[in-house]
Amino acid sequence: MPSYEEEYEERAIPPRGPRRKSLMIGINYVGSQHALQGCHQDVSNMQEFLTAMNYPTDQRSQVIMRDDSRTDPRGAFWPNGHNIIAAMQWLVSEPGTTNFLHYSGHGGQVPDDEDNYRSTGLDDTIVPVDFETRGQIRSGILHHNLVTAMPRNSSLFIIFDCCHSGSAVELPFVYRSDSEGNVSMLSNVKMGIQLVSEASNLIQGGYGMNSVREGQHLLAGATSFFRSLTHREEQDQHGLGQAEGFAEEYRDEGPRSVFMYSGCRDDQTSADAAIAGSHVGAMSWAFLESIKQFGTGQSYLQVLQNTRQILQGRYTQVPQLSVDAETDLNYPMML
Repeated sequence: MPSYEEEYEERAIPPRGPRRKSLMIGINYVGSQHALQGCHQDVSNMQEFLTAMNYPTDQRSQVIMRDDSRTDPRGAFWPNGHNIIAAMQWLVSEPGTTNFLHYSGHGGQVPDDEDNYRSTGLDDTIVPVDFETRGQIRSGILHHNLVTAMPRNSSLFIIFDCCHSGSAVELPFVYRSDSEGNVSMLSNVKMGIQLVSEASNLIQGGYGMNSVREGQHLLAGATSFFRSLTHREEQDQHGLGQAEGFAEEYRDEGPRSVFMYSGCRDDQTSADAAIAGSHVGAMSWAFLESIKQFGTGQSYLQVLQNTRQILQGRYTQVPQLSVDAETDLNYPMML
């Protein structure tokens, strides 16, 4: 079977414009009762795709985090909570950059005891490999470290292949395609999107990082590797940023160029699938298939519609597109 690099060779985007950086995280939770099978392969496929898109692969430009034998559990690339946050801070640390983030792993939900703006009382999370002892990473923390922290002359493209991922980075404009390809915009996340979720789908573990003290504790063990590559050393004394006052911070933010494709709605799970003899995440696979079948010249809406069509009939999950500002989504997707 041809590699993604070979598949996309004719569609490769020539080098242009700003410096490009990428961060890919794949967690299979090896040896745990929460084990997945396709997340490492998702990272390998996405890495080949980005190589074909002329993203640089040197260590100052691309970081890959996996929980397998390739990665030292004591090192900077092991996908525990503090290393993930440190890597995200590294990713968006430079002005004038085009940044790409891919996460494949568990998504969870924890009680929303901080802002209380969700009708279900639940907050979306991503789940580090050490979540049972150190907690999950809440959507507000992700927003602070990926969106708030990013210079306004940079851009960020995100793919989240995990459960409950619809508003995992708290972007205000959320779009969903129906089975006929019609796209509608949902309510502003911060104004109280109506979420429906079953408690049985929650990933339990840890405190969920709902205070400055806990945020400091999580990041305290991060290696100095990412800080050595980050232009903004010691961005703030808390590392993760204060969760308190997040709503005020959100309202005061200026527009940034952030686009996120997520694997499903907040109330859905995202499939760990076996396709063509390989274990992969359904969303990661469908996104790459949409590029392979329809090319890189698609608009943001076309990618959303085509990804939905590829998943439809195979899986019930409904992918979503979230953006940070009102945007004409008929423009060609920029990677």
